[in-house]
Amino acid sequence: MSIQHQHIPGDDDDHDEGGAFIDRDDMGHEAIQMTRIKKNNKQRLSDTSDEVPLMVDPPGTNFNQSGNNNSQHQTQPRGFFRKAPPKPRQFPLNDPNGVHRKNSNTSSTCTSCLLLYPNSYHRSKQASYLFTYVGPLVFVLLVTMGKEWHDDYLRRKRDNEANSQKYEILTQEGPKQVPSSKIRVGDLVVIQKDQRVPADMILLRTTESSGACFIRTDQLDGETDWKLRIAVPFTQKLPSDDDVCQIRGSLYADPPHKDIYSFIGSLRIDSTLQHPDIDIPLGVENTLWSNTTLASGTAVGIVVYTGPDTRAIMNTSHPKTKVGILDSEVNRLSKILFLVTLILSFVMVALDGFKGKWYINLFRFLILFSSIIPISLRVNLDMGKTFYSAQIERDKEIPETIVRNSMIPEELGRIEYLLSDKTGTLTCNEMELKKIHTGTLSYTDDTMDEVTNRLRQHFQLIRSFQENAGSSQSSTNPFIRYGKSRHGETASIYDLVESLALCHNVTPTEDTQGGIQDEVSYQASSPDEIAIVKWTEKVGITLFKRDLGFIQLRLDAGVSREGEMPQIRDYEILYIFPFTSESKRMGIIVSNKESGEITFIQKGADTVMANIVQYNDWLDEECDNMAREGLRTLVVGRKRLSSDSFNRFKDDYEKARRLVVDRDHNMNLVVERHLEHDLELLGVTGVEDRLQEGVRTTLELLRNAGLKIWMLTGDKVETATCVAVSSKLVSRDQHIHTVAKLQGAHEVNNEIELLRRQLDCCLVIDGGSLQLCLDHFRQEFIEVATKLSAVVCCRCSPTQKAEITQLIREYTKKRTVAMGDGGNDVSMIQAANVGVGLVGKEGKQASLAADFSITQFHHVSRLLLWHGRNSYKRSAKLSQFVIHRGLIISIMQAVFSALFYFAPIALFQGMLLVGYTTVYTMAPVFSLVLDHDITEEIAMLYPELYRELTKGRSLSYKTFFTWLLISVYQGGALMMLAVWLFATEFVHIVSISFTALVLNELLMVALEIRTWHKAMVWSELGSLFIYFISMWMLPTYFDLSFILSWTFIWKVAVLTGISSIPLYIIKILSRIYAPPSYAKLT
Repeated sequence: MSIQHQHIPGDDDDHDEGGAFIDRDDMGHEAIQMTRIKKNNKQRLSDTSDEVPLMVDPPGTNFNQSGNNNSQHQTQPRGFFRKAPPKPRQFPLNDPNGVHRKNSNTSSTCTSCLLLYPNSYHRSKQASYLFTYVGPLVFVLLVTMGKEWHDDYLRRKRDNEANSQKYEILTQEGPKQVPSSKIRVGDLVVIQKDQRVPADMILLRTTESSGACFIRTDQLDGETDWKLRIAVPFTQKLPSDDDVCQIRGSLYADPPHKDIYSFIGSLRIDSTLQHPDIDIPLGVENTLWSNTTLASGTAVGIVVYTGPDTRAIMNTSHPKTKVGILDSEVNRLSKILFLVTLILSFVMVALDGFKGKWYINLFRFLILFSSIIPISLRVNLDMGKTFYSAQIERDKEIPETIVRNSMIPEELGRIEYLLSDKTGTLTCNEMELKKIHTGTLSYTDDTMDEVTNRLRQHFQLIRSFQENAGSSQSSTNPFIRYGKSRHGETASIYDLVESLALCHNVTPTEDTQGGIQDEVSYQASSPDEIAIVKWTEKVGITLFKRDLGFIQLRLDAGVSREGEMPQIRDYEILYIFPFTSESKRMGIIVSNKESGEITFIQKGADTVMANIVQYNDWLDEECDNMAREGLRTLVVGRKRLSSDSFNRFKDDYEKARRLVVDRDHNMNLVVERHLEHDLELLGVTGVEDRLQEGVRTTLELLRNAGLKIWMLTGDKVETATCVAVSSKLVSRDQHIHTVAKLQGAHEVNNEIELLRRQLDCCLVIDGGSLQLCLDHFRQEFIEVATKLSAVVCCRCSPTQKAEITQLIREYTKKRTVAMGDGGNDVSMIQAANVGVGLVGKEGKQASLAADFSITQFHHVSRLLLWHGRNSYKRSAKLSQFVIHRGLIISIMQAVFSALFYFAPIALFQGMLLVGYTTVYTMAPVFSLVLDHDITEEIAMLYPELYRELTKGRSLSYKTFFTWLLISVYQGGALMMLAVWLFATEFVHIVSISFTALVLNELLMVALEIRTWHKAMVWSELGSLFIYFISMWMLPTYFDLSFILSWTFIWKVAVLTGISSIPLYIIKILSRIYAPPSYAKLT
């Protein structure tokens, strides 16, 4: 299979060779001498007038005692920039988060690129060093691009591994080994056991004489059961594989499409001396789809579809990007910060009177205030999300949990609607037959021994009849079966058990390891069928062997004395009609080799079988009784066929099979016309699917946490209602309002009006009525339904599940989580804000499509109440601190510029500005991802605390403007006090104010921490140590003799105390007089 990746041209493929020439004066930069400016000085600092500008050294420049610049004779080389900084290359392949990242950084990226423009002017007009502003942006882009490159590299590596796998193909010259990327349509490929099928193929030969083989489809449809595939009869009968290369003919296949359960084709073999032209119809049972695995034997197939035309690739859809609500909130705040930057820059120019080339100053102020826009916020949030995901996967309380979408862990803390499947999600999907009803008697777990006794009586009657008659008459002798009324129930039991042992697609398998035969296991497409076959084995009729054309039953109940070998009864399989979700039934035609009797057996849902079996007066009642007990019901019927009636059916059915257009429809019509009517009703089975561990406790916890729970299932109303009650989805005294079998819009309207008057009930609605509600009263229905505490939707199709999920999202604007374990739940999982897949009996399809994969339903409570809480609150606090970190330094810059006649001169330059957002404060701020406000025991014990999270108060406009005011106060206090109180050391304004700024940030982080972690302590101390060491490494900005003086220490302490101590006092008072909801619990 050729997996090709289309090259996506990046924006860096072509660049303008033009650029801005940077001319610098001999001094290399503006020299702004830091001398006290008297109030009567009328000279304004301006570099935009046509006159020679006042030469002033930038703050932080060291001076000698005479006031002369030590470096005034140094020169700097000229620079020439031919290219603008290249835009980051995009890697959109299979990246659900690429668009999201692009949108979330729109304001910051555009602003940073735009603000580079003024630096292209004369060096004397430069606001600061170019790398000061380019550095953070480049760092953010490099981190993002690095992550994208790593993901793309891993994808490319997997593609190369898949494309280079060797396969054997048959040619006229003999077998050859080729990589899968070289396989083409028409090639004859040999597939070995446990080898992946590289392309869509038609099965021609297998090592089994019957032409049958089994494949595993878990990587295609998520189902773990083995599927039976059948080779083309003509090619299977050829003497060897090499003879296939000598055949001349043509193969017709329908156009490529997504449906993996249907295929229409035909194989035409050209005439030879031995045979005329042969047309062989092909169906899905003759196919080997790409990405499936051969489970038994060796197979030869001819390739019909490759690459993007294969079913596997066509079903690989790219789901919509899921963007967390916190990311959307941060995007909105970033837009506000962009406006703040623009307005503040405009105000500074306006206060200066729009003098000279004011628009140049506007751009320079935009550069100086660009730290307001938190460019590094995206990197911090992404790193935080990765950390939260790792914590979830390492949690020993929820083992084997997998985070497949690490971009939305915060969503787990904002959920208000839980939509869950029933079978395999709330229940274990471990089936056990609990009850049967034959029309006269019912048998349960306590009386199943009676079934075995009845079967023994049946075989004893046969044996005695044969002995008395002196012949080996068939066990189906009418006298034995129906001649004596007292034996009628015994015959009914035998007929039902025999039919259940024959009508299925179960195959017994025996694996041998080390020459020792293991226990026989069963493979089937449904756990219901395995449960039924195991029950027939338990009562005395065992499925012994099965092949493509026959079934052998072992009659264990017929053993009358110890040591006697049980009888083996052979049946020939004439036709099989598999179960489909549309037909809701399966059938089989078998011929008893002993008696030659041909029988059609069918089982299916009661809603379908009620119209197929003969009239009776007990079926509906018994099915309802079993459904109320929480059992899944199957109705079993039988019809004996004469040779003439079977031959007529066979002729018509074979004609329909040879059709190319509407083949399946015509085949179904033939079955309905000849077979599916007037079946003898043999009985009803009830299979139990027990609840998963902790389901009741989990649902109660989630309900107390404020979640509204919906159960969406394909089961019937009675079964779903029973499970809803037993699982405590419905509270003890809560009324259940059932809506079923509605016929028109007026009935729907009446039910909706009735629901408006009883919003404290649980709604149970079937699929047909639900569709009427969605078609005619969509808005009214969802308005009422979303106010109910619990809703159960029965007989739902996968499309309806997804539609309901999307409808709840659109109408309520609330966050939803969808849970399921089967392929029919994938659409619902992808439609929800958060998808949770369970690894269950139905395979891994739901797990692979979900954002989070778990193994037990009760794990979702810890996922939401503990990990969801921490992820949301930590990200909210992290976002606020990163925003605060940029705001406070910009406020200091604004105050500094205002004090010096609104001159766009940088306060902090070079490594100070870069180091502030990286090595000095990054570790302490990021250590907030370790903080938690309550313990996990309290979070699980008091789920009511989760209700507060759904209100979104941890990151809101209120908290944003609170932090904005804090930044204005602290930035203004630090700068104005540094200028007014320490005017005699004005030359050291940078070292004093910057040191106070760094200490203030470290103290603010400590103020917000609720639970200290050793990593937090080390990050605070480590950042402080790095800062003090850097003072010795940056003599340009710090005068070591002054830093080591007591004057520096006490002045920094005063500035830091005035900026941070009031906030500590306010925090203590708020905890005393307005404590949070969890304060008393901690």
